[in-house]
Amino acid sequence: MLPLFDMLAQAQDGRGIETLARQFNLSQQQAQAAVEALLPAFSQGLKRNASDPYGLSAFMSAMASGNHARYFEDATQAFSPQGVSQGNDVLGQIFGSKDLSRAVAAQAAQATGLGTQLLQQMLPAIAAMIMGGLFKQSTGQVPGARAQAGGLGADNPLGQILQEMMKQAGGAGGGAAQQPQMPQNPLGDNPWGKILEDMLGGGRQADAPPPGPQAEPQPNAQAKNPYDEIFGKMFETGRQQRDDYQKGVESIFDQFLKGMDRNR
Repeated sequence: MLPLFDMLAQAQDGRGIETLARQFNLSQQQAQAAVEALLPAFSQGLKRNASDPYGLSAFMSAMASGNHARYFEDATQAFSPQGVSQGNDVLGQIFGSKDLSRAVAAQAAQATGLGTQLLQQMLPAIAAMIMGGLFKQSTGQVPGARAQAGGLGADNPLGQILQEMMKQAGGAGGGAAQQPQMPQNPLGDNPWGKILEDMLGGGRQADAPPPGPQAEPQPNAQAKNPYDEIFGKMFETGRQQRDDYQKGVESIFDQFLKGMDRNR
């Protein structure tokens, strides 16, 4: 799977960033710098969603709808009222807080010299394009990703999951599905949560012993996100940022999401 920057570079037949530049009266270099400064926050938010079964279920349901593909195919639609509205919905899913979005824009402003308000206006459009790109990439519709992902075959488990979700929603395998209706409990009554549990082996087996005291972790053992093998480098930015900038992004998320129930 292509990382985020390489994916966005293919939006609108390779003119996505150029379209962003025209929309916001920026040079190509300024638009690219803005995207590079904002993508670490998207990467961080997507990874945190992927590590939370509840958040992942809601995110996958939104992506499986296919409703965002148009914003990747034609970035100008991401600036329409509907595009901005759907982009803000994506921001809410990825960031969980408008205050966090503002902080992300403020940090990117310091890094690029561009205005915070301008970067805030760019966020929904980029979010809509990213969601559309993730859908098209996962379903084998992005040329650079198709060879790496193997279409919807065994080498692309994310595409398999999306395909199953779209079938459940009444859509065709490669096209946009009907908008799923999200219930209050995505991991309870929601079929997407069940699909994820079944396909990823995330559910506890019926004959498994009841939860009890857990063994102490090994000293050098590292916690592994069970969804890493599915998303791979898909949520990486594809562009290196300074360590202090990356740590700043993580700090922003920790500050605004600590103690906040994102699922309410």
